[in-house]
Amino acid sequence: MSIAAVSSFVIWFVSATIRMATPLVLATIGETFAERAGILNLGIEGTMLMGALTGFLVTYFTKSLWLGVLMAAVVGLLFGLLMAFFAVTLGVNQHVSGLGITIFATGLAYYTYRAVIGSPTVPPSIKAFSTLKIPLLWKIPVLGPIFFNQYALTYIAFLLVPLSSYVIFKTTFGLSLRAVGENPESADAVGINVYKIRYISMIIAGTLMGVAGSFFTLCEFNMFLYNIVGGRGWVAIALVIFANWMPWKVLGGALFFGGIDVLGLRLQSSAIKIPYQIYLMLPYLFTIIVLILVARNASYPAALLKPYRRE
Repeated sequence: MSIAAVSSFVIWFVSATIRMATPLVLATIGETFAERAGILNLGIEGTMLMGALTGFLVTYFTKSLWLGVLMAAVVGLLFGLLMAFFAVTLGVNQHVSGLGITIFATGLAYYTYRAVIGSPTVPPSIKAFSTLKIPLLWKIPVLGPIFFNQYALTYIAFLLVPLSSYVIFKTTFGLSLRAVGENPESADAVGINVYKIRYISMIIAGTLMGVAGSFFTLCEFNMFLYNIVGGRGWVAIALVIFANWMPWKVLGGALFFGGIDVLGLRLQSSAIKIPYQIYLMLPYLFTIIVLILVARNASYPAALLKPYRRE
């Protein structure tokens, strides 16, 4: 294989990995905020699916991609508030309420699509986002096409990593967030509004999950497909544990799983005669392996899954 061919493959593989990591970064950063406040949001898969559908339908009827992203964020926010109502206000079991939201949102998404679009033989499509080339930088050999020729949502997702790290570890809100997730009783005793912090964290989480879902219909594809999220919400939950609730490690984990995803797609087009379902299993297989390796040693927020009731 020539040097030019190797270079071309590396550029394609790394740039594709970055794109595939985008929704994982967005969703996992959102889940990190939720769990830092002590709430496990298993509604992430359904929220992402509703974000994907909302982004598609709004763009389909208005022709505005950014309005689609905005409305996907709003829908994600609403589902974040719903989860907060169950987990914070009512204090019910977070596993049950989160799974209930995923089941409800999944059914609602498919029903809404059928009600609005119907069942056409050829699914309707939109003009999706094009990659955004950063002037001058995208022409840098090798690095330019990889890092500076990506979707706008990809740039936003990767900028959120240092921003979220700063917010969590360098701001008063971040200190309150971590305090609430570790010991809400002590946080309340020093004047921190536990309910307010947990609601804000769920608003942040739901918004980012909705935007993560919109990436699938507005960037990666140009239409809404059944099972378009493909279980990546569950991968995001595993990534939080893998990253030990640290935004910078979230980025590394998302790139790792994105690379596995890209590798599986690449192998499907290779000459190796293996059922394509095996390749589709790869990211989830690695998710299980990673959980087995890191879950026992993970430093869980002490108040995770524990509802708080003020005395």
